[in-house]
Amino acid sequence: MAPVIEFLGRNDPLGLAPATVTVLQRALANPMAMMHAYARLSQGMVQLQVASTAKALGVRTDPVLAPEATDRRFKERTWEDNPAFFALQQSYLLACRFAEDVLEAGSSGDADDLDDRKAAFLVRLVTESLSPTNFAGTNPEAMIRAFQTGGQSLVQGASNMLEDYVKRGGMPEQVDASGFALGENLAATPGKVVFRNDLIELIQYAPQTDQVHEVPILCSPPWINKFYVMDLAPDRSLVEWMVGHGRTVFMISYRDPGVELGHLTMDDYLRQGVLSALDVVEEITGSPKVDLVGLCLGGAMATMAVASLAAGGDERVNSLTTLNTLIDYSEPGELGIFTDAETLRRVRDRMLERGGVLPASDMARTFDLLRARDLVFRYVPGRWLMGEKSPAFDVLVWNADSVRMPATMHTEYLEALYGQNRLARGDYELGGQQLDLKDVTVDSYVVGAINDHIVPWTSSFAVTGLTGGKVRYVLSNGGHIAGVVNPPGPKAWYEALPAGKDSTTGTPESWRASATRTAGTWWEDWTRWSTKRAGTMVDPPPLGSEKHPALTDAPGDYVR
Repeated sequence: MAPVIEFLGRNDPLGLAPATVTVLQRALANPMAMMHAYARLSQGMVQLQVASTAKALGVRTDPVLAPEATDRRFKERTWEDNPAFFALQQSYLLACRFAEDVLEAGSSGDADDLDDRKAAFLVRLVTESLSPTNFAGTNPEAMIRAFQTGGQSLVQGASNMLEDYVKRGGMPEQVDASGFALGENLAATPGKVVFRNDLIELIQYAPQTDQVHEVPILCSPPWINKFYVMDLAPDRSLVEWMVGHGRTVFMISYRDPGVELGHLTMDDYLRQGVLSALDVVEEITGSPKVDLVGLCLGGAMATMAVASLAAGGDERVNSLTTLNTLIDYSEPGELGIFTDAETLRRVRDRMLERGGVLPASDMARTFDLLRARDLVFRYVPGRWLMGEKSPAFDVLVWNADSVRMPATMHTEYLEALYGQNRLARGDYELGGQQLDLKDVTVDSYVVGAINDHIVPWTSSFAVTGLTGGKVRYVLSNGGHIAGVVNPPGPKAWYEALPAGKDSTTGTPESWRASATRTAGTWWEDWTRWSTKRAGTMVDPPPLGSEKHPALTDAPGDYVR
């Protein structure tokens, strides 16, 4: 319960409690639905008594309510074989179903109702925190381990829990980062920092082929975490893949802003970020055209940059690739509960209390709790109950490497885009220009991920009808991160229309009905698409120039 209590303890910044009270009041005013909820619970408990008795007598019996196929909490055979643990598991699952039935009884009937969504979020947090797998006396694996180790696992687990309370505010450590080092097995693609200002460093990666395509690539990463999700690790790096396929690649690396940069605005992130980097790329390579590749927030900024440039008659951008990016915020998915006007006011007040920045821990905790079962409570049994060492996984190392948000910029982004959807509506001004997405007439390659809970693929698809150019939309396997860190492998697949066919008409559902699934990674499809637009082969440009000499080795200083 600690992560939930700590999250709600700051004056309930999301307004979850009042929303839940509203839903419960509606449920109590719906007696027929509540009677149905109680009837299902009572029937389930009677069936459970019969099933538990049969289990105790050695009679094979099916569970009253089977865990979801994706629920990894109850994989230990004791939950199935032992009558007492079987009854405990089933009681828990029946209680969870009852909670869902009560929410349904209090539902407004509107899928977008904010109170319904916030109440469901809170109830899910509470029920998942109360899972019997989270407590030593009701987790058979923890009890077995304690017996095997003479209680040492419980001692070590208690030590781990105390450490997490002191260092992480009660959130269990997700990953052992001790075996990872930037520049060695993370963000390891060779290169040089060739530009630095108060907000960004610009990395130019060393060529890995004798010749390269004449059009360089500028990567625009999100600024919530460090850039290297796009250069994660050898053989799992999108940057490495690009460079290995004959591209000259540059990467923006954002600074972790302190209170001295709390005044920065979205205009600053445009001018000091993408536009400054674009100038440097053009100067070093001599190319009048540059391909932009943006991820998540970085993809939104890249799109806005193209629109801003186009409004001013600047045609330097050759093509635009966006990965798991929201442009139309009318359906923001689960993040919608974080972006109503009252919640945004609380976030703004909290940033001002912290000197003009949003702490990195706040952002990390928010995204973790969106998938609490997988990103929080998954680690409780092993780390707190069995004293295990945290796993070593490069994606989780990156996930924990978040940065602060300047209050002015972050408030503007949330209110103008998430709150008011002004970019898609065409009345958002940035960089002194009114942004019209129809001015984005370059060819675009848009990637969504089937399991993305941050940017639902159906929402990322909306951009296909907003811009003025040809769009190739591709749906990848994986989620928000695995959909990007998507190297060739047996599990990789993507769906797309035949090459050359435009994706700018129809709904997400009609598009998918016409799309074909292909085994392999979208990286391969993107390489074919992008190289057709990347110009002739030339000798690689130097690393840096007289005007922009190399300052230090990649991955640079700001990432550290």
